[in-house]
Amino acid sequence: MFEKQEKIKPQRIGFLLLPYFSMIAFTSCIEPLRVANRMSREDLYSWKTLSKNGDVVVASNGLKITPDNSLSDPVAIDILFVCAGVKTRKYADTEISKQLRSYARAGVPLGSVCTGSIALAKAGLLDDYRFTLHWENIEGFMENYPHLNVTASLFEIDRNRYTCSGGTAPLDMMIYAISQTHGKDLATKVSEQMLYSTQRKQHDLQRMPIQHRTGIKNPKLLAVIAFMETNTETLHNLTNVAQGVNLSLRQLERLFRTHLDITPSRYYLELRLQRARRLLRQTTMPVLHIAVASGFKSAAHFTQAYRKYLGYPPSAERIKN
Repeated sequence: MFEKQEKIKPQRIGFLLLPYFSMIAFTSCIEPLRVANRMSREDLYSWKTLSKNGDVVVASNGLKITPDNSLSDPVAIDILFVCAGVKTRKYADTEISKQLRSYARAGVPLGSVCTGSIALAKAGLLDDYRFTLHWENIEGFMENYPHLNVTASLFEIDRNRYTCSGGTAPLDMMIYAISQTHGKDLATKVSEQMLYSTQRKQHDLQRMPIQHRTGIKNPKLLAVIAFMETNTETLHNLTNVAQGVNLSLRQLERLFRTHLDITPSRYYLELRLQRARRLLRQTTMPVLHIAVASGFKSAAHFTQAYRKYLGYPPSAERIKN
């Protein structure tokens, strides 16, 4: 799909929709292709939607898609993307894995959007590949698949695997694909038609810089927040953290109060609890292991803090999910 294929026209793309897939990621895949057809006045691309059994699939926003085919139907496609969102571990079952492996054996390149990489990983189809998925799921994914090479890039292209982080990132991936296959001029026309003026690069990071997320410009405060975000597993003494940016603890507390209306200890605690929540939702790790991985000394301390923060115990998180 990402190389010139003059003899194949249109390029036939399949989208396997798993229940609760991300609608914005799915449509961000298809719309650049539609616009490319329109701007070129040629059928450069065609696409089909598939589901496990050919049944209607409900997206995470509640909208329903009636697929063209079942995954097991003999469909002629040049690449298959797995489109997912929440609850991917539940719906990427053994039958899905079996069918994906069948496509791989037939030489069909495989891709994923948002959390679709989880389905590919469960099927054993990402071994020795570089790939990505949505940043919110990376920590939990790494706990489940520590041997795989996941990145935080917007999208990754590694031989016959094309993976994308989700959200609007498929726009960048598909526009890049159009430029590689049909030239930069057409890709530019597609971008302009979609009012997409700043195309991001493959290895751009998914998350916004801390300064943009928080609106903070103070460099010392930004450095401390960055340190906290990358050190949630091991709890660090805040006096030492403050000294690391040439501040006293009192000065650091004043900065947090002024810019964020919160104490640094509370901010650090909430970061660790947010990490714990992601692990509870995305892994089967025991609560004690999640507590330790989030900087808590005991399951009891973790459970108490979690209940106070969210209003229910950690065990209820898995029921909710």
